[in-house]
Amino acid sequence: MVNPEEAAFLVFAAIAIGGAIGCVYARRVAHSLLSLMMTFLAVAGVFILAEAEMLAAVQILVYLGSVMLVVQFGVMLTRRQIQEGDIE
Repeated sequence: MVNPEEAAFLVFAAIAIGGAIGCVYARRVAHSLLSLMMTFLAVAGVFILAEAEMLAAVQILVYLGSVMLVVQFGVMLTRRQIQEGDIE
């Protein structure tokens, strides 16, 4: 029988692994970034389960709040030619 903490850990671990795989195999950079954000959020959930609330808060504030926001703006402001017909 699986207790609720183990079930929550398995869910967070599956989300983190799925997000990491999605980050690597995403076709677009923005989708890869969203997968990475999902991975960071799942890791913060694992920190909360481990009773390390300070690390979870730092994970959310530093990585999700600032680093990912700066990277997202960088991705949105960059014009890259992916295929020949993308840029007029």
